[in-house]
Amino acid sequence: MSLFRTKSVEQSIQDAEGGEHRLTRSLSALDLTVFGIGVIVGTGIFVLTGVAAKNTAGPAVAISFAVAGVVCALAALCYAEFAATVPVAGSAYTFAYATIGEFPAWIIGWDLMLEMALGAAVVASGWSGYFASLLKNFGVYLPESLAGDQAVFNVPAAVIVLVLTGVLVAGIKLSARFNAVMVAIKMIVVLLVIVAGLFFIRSANYTPFVPPSHVIEGRGGLQAPLIQTLFGVPPVAYGVFGIFAGAALVFFAYIGFDVVATAAEETRNPQRDLPIGIIASLVVCTVLYVVVSLVVVGMQHYSSLSVSAPLADAFRSVGESWIATLISVGAIAGLTTVVMVLMLGQSRVLFAMCRDNLLPRSLAAVHPTYRTPYRITVVIGVATALLAAFIPLSAIAELVNIGTLFAFVVVAIAVPILRRTRPDLHRSFRTPFVPVVPALSVLASVYLMLNLPVETWIRFLVWMIVGAGVYFMYGHRRSRVAAEPEPLLEV
Repeated sequence: MSLFRTKSVEQSIQDAEGGEHRLTRSLSALDLTVFGIGVIVGTGIFVLTGVAAKNTAGPAVAISFAVAGVVCALAALCYAEFAATVPVAGSAYTFAYATIGEFPAWIIGWDLMLEMALGAAVVASGWSGYFASLLKNFGVYLPESLAGDQAVFNVPAAVIVLVLTGVLVAGIKLSARFNAVMVAIKMIVVLLVIVAGLFFIRSANYTPFVPPSHVIEGRGGLQAPLIQTLFGVPPVAYGVFGIFAGAALVFFAYIGFDVVATAAEETRNPQRDLPIGIIASLVVCTVLYVVVSLVVVGMQHYSSLSVSAPLADAFRSVGESWIATLISVGAIAGLTTVVMVLMLGQSRVLFAMCRDNLLPRSLAAVHPTYRTPYRITVVIGVATALLAAFIPLSAIAELVNIGTLFAFVVVAIAVPILRRTRPDLHRSFRTPFVPVVPALSVLASVYLMLNLPVETWIRFLVWMIVGAGVYFMYGHRRSRVAAEPEPLLEV
């Protein structure tokens, strides 16, 4: 069936190695690892620690972070094999095209558009709030109509998106250097939180480490988790089930490590460097999350934690307001890199889709000097700036979670498929224990998806239906795979 026609690995690699739509290979394993840390360490470490500890897991929020890290690690092992075997821009879209077929690949690309573009806009809105808060420390007050959650036109959010668009257009190496500086700032702040916080830990705050569980009342209808609607399982706070509910919540903190795979085509030695970048960034961030969460719940009892700025407020509670100000600086640096790397990933996925004629091929033009897909980057930057400026996104932020988890499921399924259909391909990194690890990745991702609200699932399905309509009206008839013969190229 034409809906499931595949694009061979050889054809994908030929696109990456030659022609007018070729990108420059200039990234190292360290660059990729820093990109991964840049996109992962952001809202999660500065906000979700308090939300999950206070509302769902208590001091055991550290275990919630570890559980979410394990779920991501299962997916990361699958991503690493694909990225090393098919080192081409597009990430899960390219992987699905090589294994499952064109229409599933389109759906994944459409899904990644939801994850990355919406994620960047959500984080840009959060950046605006931190920026306005930091200015207040210096006596500068921005009108609520121009900054923050209630803004009519969120000026700081739009401005930071457009500035980062310029950085991305100016070259992947410049983007990597800018990202490295911002990551260095936020890592210094995170390490300061850990070291300084150790002096204010009170062991009594860890008791009980796993508080007694109780059913959460008042969440029904479309706000109820899908698992509750399907199986009558009510949401639980604290206890063992509270730890897993906390894992579903803090999963947002890990979103983005898969973006590393989208830079495959700009990596000098992708077979070696991509698995290192994906796995190393995830390991570093998981350790940081677990340690920071243990420090914060040790400094302040979980029932008293702030849900908007837990790290800063924990230091204010012990009389160290100056550290709270530094945390705001670290949050701004952290959110800046998250926005930039998500936009980077989005541009590379759409670049691959445009190169395959599933979207207008003219948008895949590469800048003659900077060697970046500048047209699609500008389109994404303008669209993200408008989203961040005009639309209150807090109500639909969970769409980012479901989009990411859906991509995890598809990539995990694709690994054993490519093993069976193309056993001849050289795999410099192999996912261990196939098909067990991919199967566990699917089950873990689906479980976290079931913990998301019914309304999130409805919005996700509507987005997928719209995407299917776009494919049948445009991409299906223009596909390069249908029009061009496959090249003969040894891999």
